[in-house]
Amino acid sequence: MLALSVAAALAVFVVYTAVAGAGTPQLSPSQLAGHRGDVELVGAVVGPVRGDAHTHPMRFLLRDVQGHERARVAVSYTGSVPDLFRVGRHVVVEGTLRGGVFVAKPGSLVTKCPSKYAPAKPPTT
Repeated sequence: MLALSVAAALAVFVVYTAVAGAGTPQLSPSQLAGHRGDVELVGAVVGPVRGDAHTHPMRFLLRDVQGHERARVAVSYTGSVPDLFRVGRHVVVEGTLRGGVFVAKPGSLVTKCPSKYAPAKPPTT
């Protein structure tokens, strides 16, 4: 009987976290303005990239992956840099908007495959 109660409580917890969205919100640069607290920022790197992330904050701009080409946000990042990081690459960083600059948490920079964001190709006949 105790095992059944524990299983039921666990099931309720799983459903609650799935519905309530317990994770960090994921936003694009055009959605970031006025947002408070930690978010995951998703965008395409716009150059130039300045600084060395290992010794000082590296700075670059992110724009929306699709649409809103003019929506851009400055990013300040310190930590390891993925080998695939470069201008034009789609990335995700976690952090907080402070004074118009997105301050990323150290080590939170992840590159994404651009094909993930491309529209699906229609099947050939």
